[in-house]
Amino acid sequence: MKIGAFLPAALCLYMFFFSAGYLLAQTQDFTHVEGISQYDQLPIYLRDRGAGTPTSMFATFARRGELLVYPFFEYYFDDNAEYAPEEFGYGLDVDFRGRYRASEYLIFLGYGLTDRIAVELEAAYIDASLQKSREDTAGVPNRVEESGLGDVQTQVDFMWKKETESRPGFSSYFEVVYPHNKGKKLIGTSDWEFKGGVGIVRGSRWGTFQIRAAVEYVSREDKFEMGELAVEYIKRVSAHWRLYAGVEGAQDEWEFITEAQWHINDNVFFKFNNAIGITSKATDWAPEIGVMFAVH
Repeated sequence: MKIGAFLPAALCLYMFFFSAGYLLAQTQDFTHVEGISQYDQLPIYLRDRGAGTPTSMFATFARRGELLVYPFFEYYFDDNAEYAPEEFGYGLDVDFRGRYRASEYLIFLGYGLTDRIAVELEAAYIDASLQKSREDTAGVPNRVEESGLGDVQTQVDFMWKKETESRPGFSSYFEVVYPHNKGKKLIGTSDWEFKGGVGIVRGSRWGTFQIRAAVEYVSREDKFEMGELAVEYIKRVSAHWRLYAGVEGAQDEWEFITEAQWHINDNVFFKFNNAIGITSKATDWAPEIGVMFAVH
């Protein structure tokens, strides 16, 4: 199925999510919602983010007993995606650059087990295509298309040292990506992938800063390598709007990411995310939209 055929469906799907979120928001009492009417009563170091354990979603924190449900859509534009014909079974171990496009429908679930521990599940359906390079004469089809189950991963987050007025908070996380669709090179995961990371968060009147670093283990290669490194900034500019900016990447793939969050109340907020590649091997542009529901 053509990727373009998914765009009208994506628009209808997210019109539904946004409408549902808006209607849910109307049933809430705005005057008694922590983080909306009372956000300016929090300590300065918590004012941008509120209490909670950092999750893998940008500028999103899970509080004890809180279930986070986030359906979202992401589109990928990349006119110089790196690939090798060998990956598709055509023998030539030479890197080329092709034209990559993908539509991805994802669901994220997070739950705060305690005020220090959160668990996550994320799964995706993806429709992707690769237009091969004109320089590629190895027999790869001019256009490769794949669709089906995308990444499926779980993560555990630990806030093992909470932030105070005098020192930053320290956290760690452990992620597992599960193998599936091994024969699909664009969308499949060929083997188990494990990642462990640490993070530091510090809030102030000028905003909240986070730094994360991770190490990955890829089973098929039987080796450890440096995972993503991120430097992030969060600022709540009003009771209803939170802004995010960050640089994230690993090895030679780096992105500049921005996000605006519209918090209708403490139970519903919209996320408008935008990732721009700042190195040639990163995806050129990946916009994302979704709505987060927080159920207490």
